[in-house]
Amino acid sequence: MAYVLTCCSPADLSKEHFDAIRVPYVCFHYRLDGVEYADDLGQTIPFDEFYDRMAKGADTSTSQVSISEYVDFFTPFLAEGKDVVHVTLSSGISGTINSARNAAMILQERFPERKIFVIDSLGASSGYGLLMDTAAAKRDEGLSAEALAKWIEDNRLKLHHWFFSTDLSFYVKGGRVSKTAAVFGGLLDICPLLNMDNLGRLIPRYKIRTKKKVIRECVKKMEEHARDGYDYDGKCYISMSACFPEARAVADLVEEKFPKLNGKVEINSIGNLIGSHTGPGTVALFFWGDERVD
Repeated sequence: MAYVLTCCSPADLSKEHFDAIRVPYVCFHYRLDGVEYADDLGQTIPFDEFYDRMAKGADTSTSQVSISEYVDFFTPFLAEGKDVVHVTLSSGISGTINSARNAAMILQERFPERKIFVIDSLGASSGYGLLMDTAAAKRDEGLSAEALAKWIEDNRLKLHHWFFSTDLSFYVKGGRVSKTAAVFGGLLDICPLLNMDNLGRLIPRYKIRTKKKVIRECVKKMEEHARDGYDYDGKCYISMSACFPEARAVADLVEEKFPKLNGKVEINSIGNLIGSHTGPGTVALFFWGDERVD
């Protein structure tokens, strides 16, 4: 290929999946009890260990990719004579796109004959990953770098993100839920249902009582928004943080409601970067649908 398609590690697919679709990724960073690690898809610290330590009170924080790291990441591809189409984590939750764009400007001076396209995914976790998986398929169909960059920009808002959490304590730490709301939510067994809006921000939408009801409501959103309704024949991904039974319950219901799915629902772990903010107990559902408008 005359170009390489790349992304950031919080696209939350497995290393094997990224290798299979030939999409290199640049790693964010997180700190666990004061020690910094690369967000390397669970290679250094397995997801079960990571979430177990969080549940036991480990302190976490995160940092994005620096300009110099992006320069180091892009340079080998440009030196090989390839252009780069890089898709970043949503600007609604991270400023990494600015670092990537600054790195691109620096490298354009070193490699004036090469092109670097930096695109905002307006997505996160395995929804961002589903965008990358589909973009890789478009690349393999023969789209040029320019055409692929335009396709991503034209279609990124058709990728839906719906998710819920059964443990609000980590959302309190991140400032997304107040302590008072978390206390009442726990007493009333409330599981908030959130989604990602058209600016790539995480927005609380509904307060739903009981885990069983929020699972049904999450799948109902797919019924309302999926491309071609119950005839949806695209892929569906789920990501979860140490709550496989709940993720499996969502997947089973999706597979029951949408018999024409392209394969079984793929369940991934929420990576260490995003998981540092959600903590254990979050399930997210991703699918192609109508355009996100708010």
